[in-house]
Amino acid sequence: MRVIGVIPARYNSSRLPGKPIVDICGHPMIWWVYQQASKVKEFSDVLVAADDGRIKAVCDSLSIPVIMTSDKHKTAANRLQEVSETVRADFYVQINGDEPLIDTRAVSAAIPDYVPQDTEFGTNIITEMTNPEQVMDSSNIKVVFDCSMNALYMSRIPIPYPYKSLNFKYYKHVGIIGCNKKMLDFYRDSEPGRFELVEGIDTLRFLDYGKQLKLSIVSGCRCLSVDTEKDLEFVTRIIEGEQ
Repeated sequence: MRVIGVIPARYNSSRLPGKPIVDICGHPMIWWVYQQASKVKEFSDVLVAADDGRIKAVCDSLSIPVIMTSDKHKTAANRLQEVSETVRADFYVQINGDEPLIDTRAVSAAIPDYVPQDTEFGTNIITEMTNPEQVMDSSNIKVVFDCSMNALYMSRIPIPYPYKSLNFKYYKHVGIIGCNKKMLDFYRDSEPGRFELVEGIDTLRFLDYGKQLKLSIVSGCRCLSVDTEKDLEFVTRIIEGEQ
């Protein structure tokens, strides 16, 4: 099975412009992400999907495989779909371009043993939340699933509601998603669904239309996205401490 790791890289971040190529300990952030992704043994290839020539130039200078994609895409899924038009694979895994410390265990867990090719299919990683503040934070996407680990719903509010019992673990969505080409083509050809429009969660597109999204739990999954200068300073201190 041919599995491709794709790192979407968007230049015009509103809070941290040029985010993929900001310096972290002497290397651009995209280099750190690529190094982590390259450790995933299940990948046949890893590449960057850039939307700006400045990102491509940095990748080229570092011998990081890169493909230019449209700067009109609103989501990473759209960027993956464009990649799938020119790069053949049985499965495509999205790796966040703003997580230089991305957990390789979680990336591997997003890759199933078998990928159906005759129907839309995707995977998503989730991890348990143990801090009540995490559960109440609307930026953490809460996920509920059936007994076969298929996603049922995602929300910014705590679900399910503990009406009759407190004996429940809350799980959050981790931004590592895998899709076959049929799933990516569906996303390109569909409009945002009713709950996606309400919650502002683009992954809900798959559930709004009844597509299969298989979940995997990764315990203690560290998610450190670099969205602001403060985040950048925090991640830089961690990397300095690990070197």
